[in-house]
Amino acid sequence: MTTWLAALRELQDAATPAVLVTVAEIQGSTPREAGARMVYTADKQYDTIGGGHLEWRAAQIARAMLEDDASQLPAQRRLERIALGPSLGQCCGGVVFLAFERVDQSCSGTLKELEQHWRSGIDIWRTLPLDNADPLQLYETDGEACDLNGPDNGLHATLFRDVRKTYVTRDAYGRRWLLDLCRAHQPQVMLFGAGHVGTAIVKVLSNLPCRVLWVDEREDMFPDNLPPQVTVEATDVPNAAVDMAEPGAYYLVMTHSHALDQQLTERILKRADIGWFGLIGSYTKRKQFEHRLADRGYTQEQLNRMTCPIGIPGIYGKEPASIAIAVVAQLMQLWELRFTQPARNKFPPALATHALDGRG
Repeated sequence: MTTWLAALRELQDAATPAVLVTVAEIQGSTPREAGARMVYTADKQYDTIGGGHLEWRAAQIARAMLEDDASQLPAQRRLERIALGPSLGQCCGGVVFLAFERVDQSCSGTLKELEQHWRSGIDIWRTLPLDNADPLQLYETDGEACDLNGPDNGLHATLFRDVRKTYVTRDAYGRRWLLDLCRAHQPQVMLFGAGHVGTAIVKVLSNLPCRVLWVDEREDMFPDNLPPQVTVEATDVPNAAVDMAEPGAYYLVMTHSHALDQQLTERILKRADIGWFGLIGSYTKRKQFEHRLADRGYTQEQLNRMTCPIGIPGIYGKEPASIAIAVVAQLMQLWELRFTQPARNKFPPALATHALDGRG
């Protein structure tokens, strides 16, 4: 599924007008959280705000905006309250406030700035005036305005400095604003290998909140039109890319060469700040690597930080898609531990795995 930001980038390239729909606020039980986003064109839609009749109603509003005179405010910005009750055919029982904004070529600079922040792992606020057609403005999470910021909007930075979600507020002049927190894709995944399995893993990761640095010697192996959170590093010395990783990064090694896999393993295990390290392969491969690494002076504590085989138990298929699902599920379990219990477990140990002997 194409994410909302990737969709807007593609639509900008094609000069196709679109409407971005953001879940601005929620009350009670709702299909998605505040900050969920979706894009509509005259005949297509991208990403999701929860499906069902909610999206059907959002599509009606968005496409009506595209048909209206673009110079008029109702065709540019709207805030709609939608109750998820019997009249809408949904039984959630909550209320969703949806912000609608028309996106065209005039927004290209803002989208590029937003994408750049995401690639850099920096959270950013989109501040959208709902009662006038003033430009969208961007702020970093410390309240500092980005270079693209327009005239003073009357919003004091402290309004959103300590709030960690999307919401609607009023400024000193009584005007309504959508304050939309766009979290950068976190954490960082260092993926070594652009073969069939690596490609399948990137396809799954591209739909999840993470950033991927994808490394391989073979530049022609990388596909075109990668999502914004995936960065390619085509290099003759892939093991040097280990030093490019951020503290707490997650490493996946699955290159075309066992010798290169071992070089990467040695380099990764020398770092004391890895979040997790997974090596594709069988128990036999693990034992071979452990023996060679021990001969080179690696301690048992360092060797214990290597997960091999990789993937959650219970998925035994060796097809690239099966391996990708098993491995990404394992990463998601690790991320849940890391980000729901950060004080107790900053860099969680590898989860026990034992299902994928023979892969790699």
